[in-house]
Amino acid sequence: MSLTVERPQAELGETKTMNLIGAITEALDEELARDKRVLVFGEDVGPRGGVFMATAGLTEKHGLDRVFNTPLSEAAIVGAAVGMAIRGLRPVAEIQFADYMGPSFDQILSQAAKVRYRSGGQNTAPMVIRTPSGGGVKGGHHHSQSPEAYYTHMAGVQVVMPSTPYDAKGLLKAAIRGEDPVIYFEPKRLYRAAKGELPLADYTVPIGKAAVRREGTDLSIIGYGGVMPDAISAAEALAEAGVQAEVIDLRSLMPWDKEAVLNSVAKTGRAVLVSEAPRTSNFMGEVAYSIQEELFDQLLAPVIQVAGFDTPYPYVQDKIYLPSGNRIANACVRVLNY
Repeated sequence: MSLTVERPQAELGETKTMNLIGAITEALDEELARDKRVLVFGEDVGPRGGVFMATAGLTEKHGLDRVFNTPLSEAAIVGAAVGMAIRGLRPVAEIQFADYMGPSFDQILSQAAKVRYRSGGQNTAPMVIRTPSGGGVKGGHHHSQSPEAYYTHMAGVQVVMPSTPYDAKGLLKAAIRGEDPVIYFEPKRLYRAAKGELPLADYTVPIGKAAVRREGTDLSIIGYGGVMPDAISAAEALAEAGVQAEVIDLRSLMPWDKEAVLNSVAKTGRAVLVSEAPRTSNFMGEVAYSIQEELFDQLLAPVIQVAGFDTPYPYVQDKIYLPSGNRIANACVRVLNY
């Protein structure tokens, strides 16, 4: 299922249809051509084009000194990116799966996130860490996790997760051009499933701004990344019963668009928060807290969260673990009947 873009088709000018992974490849291609400081590297991202082929053709086009392979060491990949960024380059490092980011955790937490503040603004680390994230492809315990909450807790790091080709390209370009380290999670189950129209002209999508995917007045469904097709599906099913759900795509988790969320929930009085990460310490808990703190007297029902379960990601029960359209719709019925 394809998701709607933020802007009406008439405002996009001349466009072309592309899937999400193609939009990522095109963003990298254009930024490599636009800025000679941009480098793309990681495990197998060179001539092979990466495990998901997101960098296919880029080494041939831009050269082995701009798009290249690294040793199998996530700590070295991110550590090198931090050093490059401090010295004025614009590194885009790929971690092959989000599950593999653990060895680079200290480099992100203690170096990339802190360098601006530790140096009193004299140094910055404008770098991007790209990584495929989430389930839905039967990758099992080590290829399906959604660890974004770890990184939203790191002051000094921006965290984004697109769900449409339009946003995938625009957010990646904004991340590469920005002055802060950005962790760019790519929902791999949408790589080829999500299709949409992209402008031929250059554009960026601002980090920290949510998108309204569907307008409604009865309740707000708020999500990001790979769950968005299911959120849309649930809203469409509810519409057949006369319930109009507003669907908000956060797109950015740090910073996140609190204003857009509060405006929507203030209008509808009900909120269902959706993500595929485990429920406990889920980032959506922060969103829920902000809603009740700001809008307690306006809520018509408790805020409900639909998430993954507090288990390692199961291989066999892949479809049961992920928040389906049915699970989301059932949660919506609960808040509507409260």
